[in-house]
Amino acid sequence: MAANYHVVGIGNAIVDVLAQADDAFIAENGLNRGTMTLIDAAQAERLYAKMGPGLEVSGGSAANTMAGIASLGGNGAYIGKVCDDQLGAVFRHDIRAAGVTFESQPVRGPDAPPTARCLILVTPDAQRTMNTFLGACVELGPEDIDPAMIARAQVTYLEGYLWDRPKAKEAFVKAATLAHAAGRRVSLSLSDPFCVERHRDSFRELVANHVDILFANDEEVRSLFQAATLDEAIHALHGDCELVAITRSGDGSVVLDGMTTYEVPADPVERVVDTTGAGDLYAAGFLWGFTQGRHPAECGRIGSIAAAEVVGHYGARPERSLADLVAETLGRSEGY
Repeated sequence: MAANYHVVGIGNAIVDVLAQADDAFIAENGLNRGTMTLIDAAQAERLYAKMGPGLEVSGGSAANTMAGIASLGGNGAYIGKVCDDQLGAVFRHDIRAAGVTFESQPVRGPDAPPTARCLILVTPDAQRTMNTFLGACVELGPEDIDPAMIARAQVTYLEGYLWDRPKAKEAFVKAATLAHAAGRRVSLSLSDPFCVERHRDSFRELVANHVDILFANDEEVRSLFQAATLDEAIHALHGDCELVAITRSGDGSVVLDGMTTYEVPADPVERVVDTTGAGDLYAAGFLWGFTQGRHPAECGRIGSIAAAEVVGHYGARPERSLADLVAETLGRSEGY
């Protein structure tokens, strides 16, 4: 079967609510600065009421990656769960408007959980503190995985945040099994250090047995192997995956291709405004390069360019064509 999707992403379908906040607000509300924390409906309502004016946009880590794939000129699809409510309609409209195929059926009924939302506080240093109410996301299960869609995608991209629920774990394993049966690749983002701590053993099993391309930042990958240094974590990773991309914020990224290591510089940014989505867009650029047959180091370079665009403004979706930006940055008049 010919591949007609570059990437299919599976993740938490979330509407992001972004607002600026100072460190005092973070401390006063007992928030875990710079990370993602799961909250319940009551906590979400209380925090939302305290937040200042902000921006409400469709988000979710893997959904952001898929929007990046589309902006790069790729053909992508997304699998995620929303409710048949107002925010669900917003999410569905936004991701389709970005050029991503989204056919997942919403949950319906009087007892249906509402569409998920992530309350994001951005501090002056551009760090984001995320508090997520998962809502309808928890309903995603193996029955939502479309075998034909997975078989038609060069890469199936799994969002680590989704690993919190047993049904989602079943969905991941099903998707990975289907992808490999069709001769395709499977990619995983570790998503967050706390996520890794919650699921370290099962993540290591997933990486070793089902993942071809792994994305993580340096803290996440060190946590995965309880390593004191990045070099120790890299040594532990050798042999687990075909490719590994480890992001290091302003220090760029490290790309592992088998036993070979490449250091990729970060793309320069005039002013870092908001780091929300930086890792998501790095993954988009890297995977786009991979599906085009680019060298692993160049995949990392494209990832750096995409990440640099998104940290220069509020929100986790690109504001300009990443295809044009990559072509300009790499100094080519046609394609890349």
